[in-house]
Amino acid sequence: MTIKRVAITGIGVFCGAGKGIKAFNQALQEGVSGIGTIDLIDTTPFTTSIGAQVKAYDPSCYFSPHELRRLSRADQFGLIAADEALQDSGVRDHYAPWDLGVSMGAGAAGMFQSEFWLKARLEGGQASPALLRGLLPDRTTTEIAQRFKLCGYQGSITTACSSSATAIGWGADLIATGRQKAVLAGGSDTLSVLTYAGFNSLKVVDVNPCSPFSLGRNGISLGEGAACLVLENEETAQRRGAKIHGYVLGYALAGEAFHMTAPEPTGTTAARVMAAAIKTAGIAPEEVGWVNAHGTGTPLNDVVESNAMKTVFGERVSQVPLVSTKAMTGHCLGAAGAIEALATLLSLEQGFIPQTLNFRGRDPECDLDYCHGGRRDSDCRIALSNSFAFGGNITTLVLGK
Repeated sequence: MTIKRVAITGIGVFCGAGKGIKAFNQALQEGVSGIGTIDLIDTTPFTTSIGAQVKAYDPSCYFSPHELRRLSRADQFGLIAADEALQDSGVRDHYAPWDLGVSMGAGAAGMFQSEFWLKARLEGGQASPALLRGLLPDRTTTEIAQRFKLCGYQGSITTACSSSATAIGWGADLIATGRQKAVLAGGSDTLSVLTYAGFNSLKVVDVNPCSPFSLGRNGISLGEGAACLVLENEETAQRRGAKIHGYVLGYALAGEAFHMTAPEPTGTTAARVMAAAIKTAGIAPEEVGWVNAHGTGTPLNDVVESNAMKTVFGERVSQVPLVSTKAMTGHCLGAAGAIEALATLLSLEQGFIPQTLNFRGRDPECDLDYCHGGRRDSDCRIALSNSFAFGGNITTLVLGK
């Protein structure tokens, strides 16, 4: 079997850091964070009240009343990002519907709407069962496939916070092996009371905007949104004159089988996944210019990821910046991997390494280059994007230009 090179010909995003590629790219370049006060849910029961919420969003500007009766907030975000990516690619004008697949990562997804149903019933009122539709993990994928007539592979992946990174990797496999001519891959997830309460109960949410790899960091900042990439065989993309934003060169994944919520403290599995992704891409570690970290801002995760970097890159590790875009986007849960892959792709395409925001001081245990001082110009052609998830689900994407 001939393995085909996987090009990225379409991109779309809708999240707290930017509603659309233009706004997101500007925030990425200028180091502007989308983290602020949340008003989507009642945060008074919690010690924290911030996150990267999609603000100034009027669903009626995008969807009809009839559509909004069935679409969850996650469905809406996914459809908006998918539409932008598909329009950017123009891929639907060149392939039959059955040659176009969908691979999306899912998280809590429709929980936000479902909480309205539960609240109404607990208060003795009536609520439409339609509000519960979004709880199905494949709901956003199905809505995207139906709206855009993508009749090939249709899959939804749920590996917690690595879901959408894994969905991109699987989509790339479908292209590389010739099973699909194009795949829309990404993820969508939203804030909800359940997720906000859950992370607060674990005491891993910082009261201030998260500060990955900094002294005094105290947890994550939650976020929401969606991002989609159109993946396509490089040869056919070139033949039809498509703009190629970059490439998915390889990926790897594994499970730590250690703990439901805590990372394995030595970083052994994280290092193994990063090394395997590099090998799958057919490159040497010396070719990796920088890494977009999982970088949550929790005390343990950032140390574990830093140690994994040392294992993978050895003496060269000080020359490979480890940055976190979560200080800009928040931790977007099931959509995090796709949004961060997009940030990595845009940075590679435009020749810079993004800044890790909210630096509070240097931590002796985090002793690498985290690009805290500001964005840097770079001629790097290859970068990694890491996604670590509950249950020890780890995915690393290798992206290139």
